[in-house]
Amino acid sequence: MTGVVPLRPATYTIVSRESEWRLLESGMEEQRQREGDLGEKELEEVVRALPSDVVKELLSHGICTRCIFRLFGLQGRVYASPSLSSEQDCQTQLCRLCLGILQFTYSNGSETLVKNDNLPLIIADMVKRHAYQFDTFSLEVSIPPIVLDNDNTLRSYMKTKYGSQPWFQENLQIGCISTKDALKFSLIYPLENLLECKSSMGSFRIRLTYSHTNTSKGDEKCSDSAEGCKRRKIGESNIVGERSFSSSLENDSSDCCKFLLEKANEPCHFTYFCYRTPFYFGGRYLKYSRNVSQTRWIIDDERMGEASVEEIIGGNILQACQGDSFKFHAAGREDIDVRMLGPGRPFLVEVQNARHIPSELFVKDIEKTINNMENKLVRVKNLKLVGSDGWNLMREGEAEKQKQYAALVWISRPLKDEDFQCVSSLKDLKVLQRTPIRVLHRRSPLEREKIIHWTKIETIAGSSQYFLLHLCTQAGTYIKEFVHGDLGRTHPSIGSILGCRAEILQLDVTDIKMECFLT
Repeated sequence: MTGVVPLRPATYTIVSRESEWRLLESGMEEQRQREGDLGEKELEEVVRALPSDVVKELLSHGICTRCIFRLFGLQGRVYASPSLSSEQDCQTQLCRLCLGILQFTYSNGSETLVKNDNLPLIIADMVKRHAYQFDTFSLEVSIPPIVLDNDNTLRSYMKTKYGSQPWFQENLQIGCISTKDALKFSLIYPLENLLECKSSMGSFRIRLTYSHTNTSKGDEKCSDSAEGCKRRKIGESNIVGERSFSSSLENDSSDCCKFLLEKANEPCHFTYFCYRTPFYFGGRYLKYSRNVSQTRWIIDDERMGEASVEEIIGGNILQACQGDSFKFHAAGREDIDVRMLGPGRPFLVEVQNARHIPSELFVKDIEKTINNMENKLVRVKNLKLVGSDGWNLMREGEAEKQKQYAALVWISRPLKDEDFQCVSSLKDLKVLQRTPIRVLHRRSPLEREKIIHWTKIETIAGSSQYFLLHLCTQAGTYIKEFVHGDLGRTHPSIGSILGCRAEILQLDVTDIKMECFLT
C-alpha cells in the first residue's frame, strides 16, 4: 500500500529569493481570479500588508514562500496558488524551515526529486489505482519533530528582533500556521478537483508520512520543553503534533533567542498510502451443527471441526467488502458440540480497509448469501452496519446476561415423580464451580460462584432415564459440569441433587438475554 515516488538525482542552485518573491506577487492576480474563500481585495490587502523588510530577510535565510505565508498566519487556497507552482521551473535550495516539505521536495535514500505540480497528481493516481469507493476523503500528515524545532527556533529569533513592532504583536493574536496545516492547504484543493469529491472527516483516509534522519535534536527539545510534544491519535496511528507558536514563546530561554537554524542539506523521507477505517457489521448467528467451532480451531496442524462460524460469516463479509482482513467478535462462545438456537448469539465483524462502501441493500445481500449456503451450518439474523459503538451494545450487560439451555440428560436410575418437583423448585440456586478439568490446561484454577435462576424437566416419551433439562443461568456457568458434577468440582449438581449419576449427552443454547441486534 505504501507508495514512493520514482526519483531523479537532485542538484541545488541558489536563486535570488527577492526575485522569487516578485514572481509570487506578480502571480497573485491570477490567483485572485481563482480564489473562493478569500475575496480579491482581501487577498491583495493581506499580501501587501506583509512587511517587505522581514520578507526579504526570511528569503535571505533560505525560507520558502509557503513557510513565509504560514509565519504570517495566511490560510486557505493561497498555498495552492498556481503562481507557486512556477518555482518548479528553476532549481532552488532546500527550505531551512520545512526541509522541503512545502516545496514538495522529498527523498528516497540518496536521491531527491523536486516535483511541485505533480505531488497532488501522484497521490490521486495512487488512490485511483487501489479502486476504493468513497465520496469524501480525509488527509492525514505526519511531520518529523525537527521541523517543529526549526519553527520554534525561528519564531524565537523573530520575537527577539521584531517583538516590539506592531505587526508582530498583531501576528501573535492571529497565530501562525503549522507546517502540517500549510501542507494540507497546499494539497487538499487540487486533490478535491482530481478526486472529484470534498475533503471532510470520513472513513477514507490518505496518509502522508515525512521522516528525517536528524530527529534527536527535535526529540530532545520536545522532551525538555515545559509543554512537551503532544501526540494525537488518528485511527490506529500516533502522529507527532505541533505546539502553537504563541504557546512556545512563553517558554523561550535566553539561548533560544537567536537564529540557530543549521543549513538544510537533506530533505525528509516521504511515504504515502491510503486506507479506510474499519467497518463494523453486527447481527446474531445461529449454529445448527455440532461439528462447527465458533473460531478457526487448529491443533498440531489438524483442523478441529468441519468449519467455523468466524470463517463462514466473516469470510463472506470480507469478500463482499473487498477488505484486507477481518476480526470476529461474539458475546461469549459455545463449545464446538453445542448448537446455538433461538434468537441467536450477538456478534460483530470488524472489516479492515474495505474497498466497497456497504449500503443497506448490500448488507442484506450478504445476509442472503450466508443463509443460502448449501451446508446450512450457520444462519445470520438482523445483519446491519453499525458504528464502533457496536462494542458498547455488545458489552452492555454482558457480564450480567442470562442464558437459557436445553440439555439431553441420562441418569443412572428411572425418574421419580418427586424428581420433577425437586428440580423445578430450584430458584436462584448458588453453585460453586472450580475450573473444569476439561479446560484446566488453558485456564486458571479458580473457584467461581454462579447462579442457576430456574430449572425444569421435560420427559421424553418411552424413556424413564432420559429427559430434557431446561435451565436459565448466569453468564459464565459451566452447564456440562452442573449436570455431572465434574468429580465434585461443581457443587451442587443435578447428580448430587437427584442422588444418582447424571451425564449430559447433548446441549443447546436456546436464548441469550441481551438487547443488542434483536431487530
